[in-house]
Amino acid sequence: MKFFGIIKASALVGALLVLFASCEEEQLRTIGEGVIGGEPFNTGKEVFNVYAFNRGIEAVQTNSLPLYQLGTYNDPVYGRRTANIVSQVSLSNGQGAPVFGDISQSAEDVAETDGVEATVPENETVKEVYLHIPFQQPPTSLRDSDGDGVQNEFDNDSSDPNTDEDGDGVTDNEERIIGSDPFDENSDGTEEGFVANTFRNTFDLDSIFGKRDQSFDITVSRSTFFLRDLDPNTNFEEAQMYYSNQDFSSFAGPELTLAGEKTLSIDNQEMLFFAEDDPETTDVDESETVVANRLPPGIRVRLDNTFFQENILDKEGQAELLSQNNFREFFRGIQISITSENDEEPLMFLLDLTQATITITYEYQDYNTTDNVVETAERDYVLNLLLNSNGQIVGNAVNTFTNETLSPEIANALDNGENASRLYLKGASTITEIRLFDELENGGGDIINQIKANNWIINEAKLVFHVDRSAFGNSNESVFEPPRLYLYNAETNQPLYDLLTENNVTDEPLGVVLNHDAILEKENGLGSKYSIRITEYINDIIVRDSVNARLALTVTSNIGLTAVRESVATADPTEVDLPLMSTINPLGTVLFGSDVEADNADKRMQLEIYFTEAN
Repeated sequence: MKFFGIIKASALVGALLVLFASCEEEQLRTIGEGVIGGEPFNTGKEVFNVYAFNRGIEAVQTNSLPLYQLGTYNDPVYGRRTANIVSQVSLSNGQGAPVFGDISQSAEDVAETDGVEATVPENETVKEVYLHIPFQQPPTSLRDSDGDGVQNEFDNDSSDPNTDEDGDGVTDNEERIIGSDPFDENSDGTEEGFVANTFRNTFDLDSIFGKRDQSFDITVSRSTFFLRDLDPNTNFEEAQMYYSNQDFSSFAGPELTLAGEKTLSIDNQEMLFFAEDDPETTDVDESETVVANRLPPGIRVRLDNTFFQENILDKEGQAELLSQNNFREFFRGIQISITSENDEEPLMFLLDLTQATITITYEYQDYNTTDNVVETAERDYVLNLLLNSNGQIVGNAVNTFTNETLSPEIANALDNGENASRLYLKGASTITEIRLFDELENGGGDIINQIKANNWIINEAKLVFHVDRSAFGNSNESVFEPPRLYLYNAETNQPLYDLLTENNVTDEPLGVVLNHDAILEKENGLGSKYSIRITEYINDIIVRDSVNARLALTVTSNIGLTAVRESVATADPTEVDLPLMSTINPLGTVLFGSDVEADNADKRMQLEIYFTEAN
């Protein structure tokens, strides 16, 4: 019975296959006749004009940023920008009521009367105080591709772990396993007295603009300005906004950096701190063999002991340290600025303030219960500037910018409502508005309707922007160029790409949204052009009747982060939403617009559409 059922089913399937095949043959004959006889499709490319308008930005919101600018950047086109920081200071990990030493201040206060021998006045005394802000490093996936312990920047071949940087006959990967220095030809793990992993690791540093072999002076002062977290004008329901043009100089309190110790230099090696030698281990010198702490390269400057003695340690058990809110009201914060040794080639850093610490090292009297003696002990207490709580920034800091006056040529090109011959893009200073097609009075409607009437299938659409190298003058070789631009819908603040359909190779800023592109292309080491694919956006307009919206173009530090912040424009409308990742970017460039002279006709900004059309 089962066998018979199978035969019936097989016969039915066979009949269906024959029927399908006969239909398919008929269909293929019909299509084939049309293809051979009429060539129903053709492909082509059309170029459309684009209007672009330069707009000036007077100020941007600069509190609660992921990165902060510090120092001076000298742009060959837009002039100098000096960036300073005003930041709150947080108690260690945001926890109030700290205890210094081993016992609370209230216990110390009754040490002479409580009858407990182990309760002694601890007399906490500041030994030293250091502010440390690590330098930025490249993304993890770009540091050490072959895992041999040598970062890509210094690796002869970052795809081969068996390279030998110091030529001592031991490969980089072998030195990593041994714990010897891959950059020291005299250290291969076999030398007398060798102790593993006691050398300073070398790091590739990122986000430093300027000549790195010069020194710079850092000034840290107490701030007397209270940075509010919430805006009282919104009944404390919305976050307080602070802007880049605010002046906090009149709120600078006493300087905390020490004369003679505020001049620093950039070092790409980590800082090592060894343990104190234990006299009971006579065969081992811990001060040379035991690494107690490692600090990544960064700004590390000594601060005034007396100030932190009076305002931190001496406040133990008092209301000022009872809670984070009390402390912020009392301490207020600090102001940070730097000046470079070389005024012609100043330095600017991009810094993550959630990684910044103020470490107070202090001594105190400790009761040794084993020997029943009082000994001097040492401990650290760490203050933070901002805190990162599961991706949310806790605390407040403001970046202030002092920008040099723009040249008359640039100033006259901003906010004039004219179709621009040059597009001026500068982080937190200028932005370009773009309107596709060239009929502004009806939003390009006639052209859009004509494309619809032609029944085009849009295969690819892209905007092409050529870099105007003549704008940089003699600085072409040394200018820092924005590695990527960001084009977005200025009416909805949404990007023109879809992350769900994008080509993302890595999680790094230049490894995502690769179909959309917008990455700087170079020729002979210099920026040549940016191409931005907007195929889906054009299809939305042509096929889905979406609005041909006003677009905006700016620089970005990470195209994957699309949040916007309020900014103040230099002309109406004065309120403009500016992408956050443009605010933290100090770089600028100049692009050819659409209204160019005949000599530069091939560099004109344009919209290129590649299509298939049915005859």
